[in-house]
Amino acid sequence: MPYVTPEQIERAKQMDLLTYLQYYEPHELVHFSGNVYTTRTHDSLKISNGKWCWWSRSIGGRSALDYLIKVRGMTLPEAVLQIDGQAAIMLPVPPNAQEPINQGNLLLPEKNKNNDRMIAYLSGRGIHSDLIDYCIRTGRLYESREYHNAVFIGFDRQGVPRYGTLRGTCGRRFARDVCGSDKHYSFSIPSRSERQRLHLFESAIDLLSYGTLELLSGRNWRQDCCLSLAGIYRPKKNIEESTPPAALVQYLKDFPSIDSIVLHLDNDAPGRLAAKAIKIILSPTCTVSDEPPKRGKDCNDYLKIALKIRQPPERE
Repeated sequence: MPYVTPEQIERAKQMDLLTYLQYYEPHELVHFSGNVYTTRTHDSLKISNGKWCWWSRSIGGRSALDYLIKVRGMTLPEAVLQIDGQAAIMLPVPPNAQEPINQGNLLLPEKNKNNDRMIAYLSGRGIHSDLIDYCIRTGRLYESREYHNAVFIGFDRQGVPRYGTLRGTCGRRFARDVCGSDKHYSFSIPSRSERQRLHLFESAIDLLSYGTLELLSGRNWRQDCCLSLAGIYRPKKNIEESTPPAALVQYLKDFPSIDSIVLHLDNDAPGRLAAKAIKIILSPTCTVSDEPPKRGKDCNDYLKIALKIRQPPERE
C-alpha cells in the first residue's frame, strides 16, 4: 500500500473535478449545456458550480479526490498520488478555468420540457391541482429531464434557490436531496399574509397533502405558513441537549413574528419522538401543539384514506 503524507492529501483536496478533467483527461470531459459538463463514461454524472453529482448512483462531491475514490474505485493513497503526481506538471490554466466558481449554488437537474409525469404522480397521491399549479408557477416544483423525478425547491428570504429534493415518480421508491442542498432552506409555502402560525411536516408531499385537506374542507389552504423538515428529525438521546431542526431554526429566524407551531409529523416511533423533542425544546419560547394525522402513517396516507385512493406500494 503506497504511503502519502497529510500535506499530499491536503493538496489533492484542493483540486476540483472540472479542472482535473480539463488538464489530465480532456477526452473524458463532455460539455452538456451552459456551465454544466458530463463525462464520456458516465453520462448521468454532471459537473457544475464546483460540484459534481452522479445522479444514477445518488452520490456526489466537490473534489477530484472524491471522484477518483467514489466513481473510479481508487483507494485514498492511489487517488492522492494520481492527483499529486499530475499537479506537479500542471499546465498553464486555460481561460475557461479562470472564471470564479460560485460554491453556493445548487446542482439542480435540468428541467423536462413538460411536467406531465410529475403531475400524474402527485395527482395519483391525492394532491389537488391548485396546489400543484401554485408550486410550479412559483418555481417550487418541476419535473427533471432525466428520470422524470419531482424536484421540490426551497428558497432563502431573497428568493434564491438553496435546497432541492428529488422524489421518484415511476413507481419505484426514490428520495434524495440535490447535491449542494442547504437543509436550512427546505421546501415551504408562505401564508398569504403575515401570519403568526407555522405548520411543520416531515416531507414536501405531506405538506401538500395537508394543504389539499384544508382546501377540500373549504378552508384557505394558505392561511398559515407551512414548512417541510426535509426528512426525519432525530434528537439526541438526552432530548434537553438537542437543538431544533435546521430548517425550523432558520425559518423562525427569518419570520420572527411566528409564535405558534403545529406539528404534523408521522405516526411512527421516529415521528412521535421528534414531536416530543420539538415540544420540549421550543415550548419556553412559543406555543407548540402536536396534531399528527388522525389515520395512517403520515399526512399523505390520511389524505388517500379520505379520498379512498388505493395505491400499489412503491418498489424499493
